[in-house]
Parts: sequence; structure tokens; C-alpha cells
Amino acid sequence: MKEVTGDLLALALQGHFDVIVHGCNCFCNMGAGIAKTIKKKFPEAYAADQETLPADHAKLGSYSQASIVRGDARFIIVNAYTQYDWRGNSVKADYAAIRKVFASLRHDFAGLRIAYPLIGAGLARGDWDQIAAIIDAELAGMDHTLVRFNA
Repeated sequence: MKEVTGDLLALALQGHFDVIVHGCNCFCNMGAGIAKTIKKKFPEAYAADQETLPADHAKLGSYSQASIVRGDARFIIVNAYTQYDWRGNSVKADYAAIRKVFASLRHDFAGLRIAYPLIGAGLARGDWDQIAAIIDAELAGMDHTLVRFNA
């Protein structure tokens, strides 16, 4: 896993990545964290999320996607369903779902530059060390980058 500090969305718009992945719950709201910013800046990604069934447990480990074109920038946003809901103070990150999503990304986006934030370790309260190990295992040998947000 490569690691940089910056703004994931700005870097994607500058052409640094082909695919950006962010974690979503299964309720189709994209109401907090980077998902909220994506919803506002890239309504195509929110529309893709809205095409899925809300509150569907079967979505865990799957994803929806949207192709983004802004000027010369072209990339895909992946809405990864890595947690069921957001309510309460418990860990919401679903490690099995994270593994399943990244295994799918390995197959579906082979050869592309993939980037993501601290997926599952922010509002979902997951353990980043455990999540990073899952991502590294599933994307071994691929070009993938953690983008730590610089506030």
C-alpha cells in the first residue's frame, strides 16, 4: 500500500487515480464523512447508490459505481458497502464485507490505479491496522494508495 497525504477527491480530479473507493452504509443516504462530500460534488455517485435497495443486508460486501467526467479528468467512484448502518457507538465496519469488496475490486479493476481514504476506520470505528491488512492482501501486486486527508 502506498500512502500519501492530501485530498482524495482533488487528487482524482488532477488525474492521479483511475478508481476511488469510499465506504458506505446500506441505507442510501451518504450523509456524513467523505460520502457526504462525494454526494455533493459528484451526484452521479449518489445516483448510483440510490439505484440500490435501502436497508438491504445483501448489499454488504458489494458496491455501486459511477463514471465521473470533469473536463479532462475521468475516474470511477466506487460506493463500497462496508457497513450496514451508522447508528450507535459500536464498531460499524464489517471486516468480511471489506474483504469481499476489495476482492471484487481486484478482479473488476485490474491494472487501474485505485485510491481510498481510511475506509472503515473513521465514522465506522473499525481498526485501521486490521483493515489495511485486508486491503493489502486483497490488492497485493496492484497499484493502490491510501490517501490520508490533510485537514
